[in-house]
Amino acid sequence: MSTTTEIEAPRRIPATTPPALPADYASLRAHFQPHFDRIAAGSLARELHRDLPFDEVRALDSAGFGTLRVPAEHGGPGASIETFIRLLVDLAEADSNIAHLYRSHAGFVEALRFQPPHIQNAWYPRVLAGQTVGNASTEKGGNRLGTLNTILARTEDGWRLNGQKFYSTATIFSDWTRVSVAIAGQDGRGFVAVPTDAPGVRVDDDWDGFGQKLTGTGTTTFEDVAVDEDAVFDRVVGTVEAIHEAAFFQLILLAVLAGIARAARRDAAATIAGRARTFNTGLGMPFREDPLIQEATGRIAAKAYSAEATVLHTARVLDDGINAAIAAGADGHDHSVPVPEAVHYEEIAVEHAQITVLELALGAAQDLFLTVGASATSTTKALDRHWRNAQTVATHNPIAFRARAIGDWWINGTLPQGLNAIGDAPTKATTASGAGS
Repeated sequence: MSTTTEIEAPRRIPATTPPALPADYASLRAHFQPHFDRIAAGSLARELHRDLPFDEVRALDSAGFGTLRVPAEHGGPGASIETFIRLLVDLAEADSNIAHLYRSHAGFVEALRFQPPHIQNAWYPRVLAGQTVGNASTEKGGNRLGTLNTILARTEDGWRLNGQKFYSTATIFSDWTRVSVAIAGQDGRGFVAVPTDAPGVRVDDDWDGFGQKLTGTGTTTFEDVAVDEDAVFDRVVGTVEAIHEAAFFQLILLAVLAGIARAARRDAAATIAGRARTFNTGLGMPFREDPLIQEATGRIAAKAYSAEATVLHTARVLDDGINAAIAAGADGHDHSVPVPEAVHYEEIAVEHAQITVLELALGAAQDLFLTVGASATSTTKALDRHWRNAQTVATHNPIAFRARAIGDWWINGTLPQGLNAIGDAPTKATTASGAGS
């Protein structure tokens, strides 16, 4: 049964200012490993008792996890995408919920690179001070595909926001939330950022999914919320910003899946190593010495290895894309700059990976139950959470749609859609009348 909690302001203790961090993986791993270890140690208890990880997230914020992709020229570590993704896989192995909820903030920081100077000058200092940004993009229903019912309108008192979002991952943990909006009187859509404790903002912990239960993915309601001028962001379809950010958001989900596969490998090995019981239909030896059980564990390990290798290769493709964009001068707010081919290939690479990494992660989580007996189904062990979490992440990107897009690209050279939008599909009646076009 789902839990519904309204979070009242002030919602969280402000994070201390994060330290200056290096950019290389080895140093960053050493810095964050104690946090990852503590997160892993408490992950089972949080799952069993549905304890939202407020303290764990606050500690990571204070340690600077949210600053990693702030460019060096703006005072941040300037870590590469590959380095950030490697750390995210490490975090996802410890707790996939916490890794997943940083998706919103990381995507926001990534998009700042393409904003005009006055936006960057307002937001990079906030990020470096430890503030984080959640997500409020998707509406639960009632919005026609390509449209939104959350409206930003200009009034005599400035910008005002009204609407409701679901799947508001991380908003409950964050200082701000980024909201996708339709702007009254304009075509297309944009984004705004509002404080989560602002008057008129209500955050409910009512996510009822069977997996990723602790990501704060619930309903956020906005009633006549004031929006600052430096918190309004435009979005132009088909630009470097739109294409890169879409690929980056999907890459984070892939990193979460790779971490889940590693967690399945970890738990399989640990469970087998400590098991004394066996079956009379087996070889009568301890599980840790049984070649069939060793083989099953090896297959889990191979799936985890392949998933992570695919994710890291894809991260390097995104690094190549952003480097090509910088070289072409397309990382600023000038949307007239042609999109480099390397940026288009980011989405191609991500869509390939979405098909294979998902299958590998689900396979590793499922195969975990081939290595133990009925005791593995004990709810006190919650070993099923790895499969539930992987399947929940997988629902963000149905494989059939991704596979079709990749086939179309290889056959016809058709690029994937650069804008991910969700809404009610037009019916035959509305299509015939033109109402759904």
